[in-house]
Amino acid sequence: MATFAPGPDTVKTRLRLMICAAVALGLAACASVKDPGSQTPASPSAAPTQPVTASIAAPMSFGPTTASEFQSECQHGLQAATAMLEQLERIQPPLSVATVLEPYNDLRIAIGNGSGKASLYFNLYPDAAVRDAAQVCEQSWNELTTRLSLSRPVYDALSAVDASGTDSATRFVLEKQLRDFRRSGVDRDEATRDRVKVLQDEILKLGQAFGKNAREDVRQIELDSVEQLAGLPQDYIDAHRPNDRGKIVITTDYPDALPFFDYARDDAARKALRLAFTNRGYPANEPVLKELISRRHELATLLGYQSWAHYITENKMVGTPERAAGFIDQVSELSGPRAEAETARLLARLRVIDPTATSVQSWQGSYIDKLVRKEQFAVDNQRIRQYFAYDKVRDGIFDLVSTLFGVEIAPWDTVAWDASVEAYELRENGRLIGRFYLDMHPRDGKFKHAAAGSIVPGITDRQLPVSVLMCNFPGGDGTAGLMEHADVTTFLHEFGHLMHSLFASDHHWVDNSSITMEWDFVEAPSQMLEEWIWDRETLQKFATNAQGEVIPAELVEKMNAARMFGEGRQARQQMFYAALSLNYYNRDPAKLDLLATMKELQARYSIYDYLEGDHFYSNFGHLDGYSAMYYTYMWSKVIATDMFTRFDTEGMRNAGTARAYRDEVLATGGSRPAAESVKAFLGREYSFDAFADYLKAD
Repeated sequence: MATFAPGPDTVKTRLRLMICAAVALGLAACASVKDPGSQTPASPSAAPTQPVTASIAAPMSFGPTTASEFQSECQHGLQAATAMLEQLERIQPPLSVATVLEPYNDLRIAIGNGSGKASLYFNLYPDAAVRDAAQVCEQSWNELTTRLSLSRPVYDALSAVDASGTDSATRFVLEKQLRDFRRSGVDRDEATRDRVKVLQDEILKLGQAFGKNAREDVRQIELDSVEQLAGLPQDYIDAHRPNDRGKIVITTDYPDALPFFDYARDDAARKALRLAFTNRGYPANEPVLKELISRRHELATLLGYQSWAHYITENKMVGTPERAAGFIDQVSELSGPRAEAETARLLARLRVIDPTATSVQSWQGSYIDKLVRKEQFAVDNQRIRQYFAYDKVRDGIFDLVSTLFGVEIAPWDTVAWDASVEAYELRENGRLIGRFYLDMHPRDGKFKHAAAGSIVPGITDRQLPVSVLMCNFPGGDGTAGLMEHADVTTFLHEFGHLMHSLFASDHHWVDNSSITMEWDFVEAPSQMLEEWIWDRETLQKFATNAQGEVIPAELVEKMNAARMFGEGRQARQQMFYAALSLNYYNRDPAKLDLLATMKELQARYSIYDYLEGDHFYSNFGHLDGYSAMYYTYMWSKVIATDMFTRFDTEGMRNAGTARAYRDEVLATGGSRPAAESVKAFLGREYSFDAFADYLKAD
């Protein structure tokens, strides 16, 4: 969810926006997510060949198109950007910020012209022919991106620039660019650079195939009678009538699957759906993932690194895969006692249903958890969801963000790629500061999870930022779209990413704009914002049922009393996913057995036993996008918990605190290291202590 920075860890210019929400079920199913610092900004199709300053460009169009029109637009943009690159490669002295870094900045904005839009349409466009055209277009943009990252003339020109007399943001962006050029292999011999080009192209195509296979593999189970829907909400039952063969079809799409896991009393049906869910993309993705891991390993070793994990962590906050592994073990150990106590509680409840049970299995965890919350904490999720109709949740989140950060959100009169997509403008004291789209409900061929990010990074006095939020929530079909509280949390989390991308987009240099800091940090702001969705005053501003009754204070109190239940189990499960992503990429892939390694790590870290026939790795999208770095979710959580201590002390609605947070953490974008931004807000270095206290809390 950031601007393009050349290098093998940036081989994909795919949806610079894809910052995803982990699924609370412990499924961690999220599709291709790209490294901040790795994507390209979107800008108008006819990219300028000379710098454009002191004017706000007209917003680019993301409206309806045809495959042939999209192909033509793509070719036009590629030709313009290629001409800019060739001009930059011929540049002559004097070499300065004005003569080199400025046109380089322009080129990178022009590259985003096609790559950002191609990625967006590949994941979201309703017509398959356009999605296919966008896929090919994205590959072409990746080829140009690779050519730039390995251009010795451009690297030499940037290396000759003296930025010592400029501001810190300019010095920092030049430092990052030179670092990433070197990490791309630009200073290697011609044969090495040629092989890097081939590998980057292969990695992009493998990643596209991996995501497409998982996305398009929608599986289903069939139920024989409505009795097998016992326990589910009535609106769910009403929406799942028997077909002409008398069968009730439940698919692996989120609005079908997640409520079924939560509420269906039929244990065998839950198990069958779980197995269908975790096998999406299998067996097609087995060889694809092996090749993806193998190509990344070859790329890393070609550039002198021990493994892809060593390469990809080098420029992150964590620094090394060994430190990442230590962090995973630290969190796993810390969460262990709580996870064991929670599991014992669930097992005791499961034994009421099945006295022979000796453990809680993966298809049972969410269902038993909901029973315990209802019976022992008096938290009835089906009662709660009546207060969370989609439209009210959306408006409530708009109001929260507007009040907290002093902005206004109003409809934006524009067209989008699908009629269901909503568009809005963000203003501050009447001044337009950004725009965004909401693509919030499922449809065929669409990205299946929840993600947000920037598709047009703002450039000071040049172009306004545009971001997008894409989810698969209930609603959009004439129903109220009643949401679980967990869905509301996901909505706010992803909307936090969206706001972060807009607030961080008032920078001159594209690599400082939007969410371009270290990837370890990008989840922290959204994770911290989740605290507000547990706040009674916040909820009572928008959470009302069909009769207009506000969610009762006593119900919110019960929700908060039960909030910590499951946090230990969740942390342990997340460490399984983190260990899986790290261990797939920290070794020679020739010795890697995908299934055996998953089983081994599941036995060590997971709260669940392996389910025979499960091939979860075939649809674990983070293995493409985050690759070795799924640890970043928890790393960010540690920082988020620490940042919230200031709001906890000074007040959740303290305007001064919110303004300081916006200015020091959000608005800085990638113009300085993330640790410096956190220190500026907290007045000290960030610490693990608040997170440790959080996990130990009663």
